[in-house]
Amino acid sequence: MDNMDIKILKCLKENARLTASSISEDIGLSVSAVIERIKKMENTGVIKGYTIEIDQNLMGNTMVALMDVSLKHPDYYDGFVQLVKENGSIEDCYYQTGEFDFVLKIVTDSTEGLDNVYKVIKSFEGVASTETHIVLRTIKEETAI
Repeated sequence: MDNMDIKILKCLKENARLTASSISEDIGLSVSAVIERIKKMENTGVIKGYTIEIDQNLMGNTMVALMDVSLKHPDYYDGFVQLVKENGSIEDCYYQTGEFDFVLKIVTDSTEGLDNVYKVIKSFEGVASTETHIVLRTIKEETAI
């Protein structure tokens, strides 16, 4: 990876639908070189895929919460991870150091939706404790390059 690859990634981060021609004009590299670099980054796994950004508010999902979760024992890790992966309201999950083992980003349409997720998490046998924080406003949310 060099500076040109970073420039390409930044262009694609802003708009994954940009053409190689458009990227070429932006960064001053030939179209064929841009295509070759993108293919290389795809083949090596630097670019894992292309996706869309959804405005959750416009979708009716106005409730965002962060939930810290502590497990009773590491033996519950695999089961908890599976539970998280199966729950569509859990947008992100991070395994972390510190007092809590996980932090979850939960996005739902209401406090009732949040309560439903809360009940699922709390009823999992291996959960020792949780702490939930309601997000008032998202200040920054982006993918780093």
